[in-house]
Amino acid sequence: MVSKKQIKFVKSLGQKKYRNRHGLFVAEGIKLVRELLLSSFKTYRIFTTDLSVFDGNNGAIEAITEAELGQMSGLKSPNTVVGVFEIPNAGNLDFSDWILAVDDVRDPGNLGTIIRLCDWFGISHLVCSENTVDCYNPKTLQATMGSIARVAVGYTDLEDFLEKSDLPVFGAFMEGEAVYEAELPKKGILVMGNESNGISPEVERQVSKKLSIPRPGHTDRSERKSAESLNVAMAAAILLNEIRRK
Repeated sequence: MVSKKQIKFVKSLGQKKYRNRHGLFVAEGIKLVRELLLSSFKTYRIFTTDLSVFDGNNGAIEAITEAELGQMSGLKSPNTVVGVFEIPNAGNLDFSDWILAVDDVRDPGNLGTIIRLCDWFGISHLVCSENTVDCYNPKTLQATMGSIARVAVGYTDLEDFLEKSDLPVFGAFMEGEAVYEAELPKKGILVMGNESNGISPEVERQVSKKLSIPRPGHTDRSERKSAESLNVAMAAAILLNEIRRK
């Protein structure tokens, strides 16, 4: 039986200040926890109502009751397991391929989907501005569907990072060269902006080329009503697909 102190500690990791204080984060659900156990993430403790979902007990896995799981979980419908893992130190970036950067993305679901897209398109590194939502936010982790285990996510002063980089920097804008017509190199940095305001002026100054996603059949916006813009994760999917296609 776990103690009330342990339950309170795990529950507290749902808040960023406690994650930063202890260097730990919480992952929930069988799929996500399994993915992290198979990755380079270091395990602190695993709590589960069903030991049979894991291949053996390495000492870090502890059986709990449904009631205890409910007290630990931040989900409305807890899913069998709560895992506590160490937040890794930021590793060295691989500049031999494309890098995705996000500027002030605030929605946890959007960031989680972007991490999942990086995994799908083989983008190993995601660089986030310092005011982007925490990638270890429980909602972000759920949206990654386990892809956080295979994508290195780091936070930095994005303007400074881009200024010091030798790679060409491409930014997603409403107005810019159509991505379908643009010449894209074998490696570079693609920057996606905030959901409401796009890329900040400070980061925009570091962009080498602006890319846009044209809307087929909508050359004259006054002709008919249509969506003003794409969701940042949707836009990232289209741009990454075109980068990989070329």
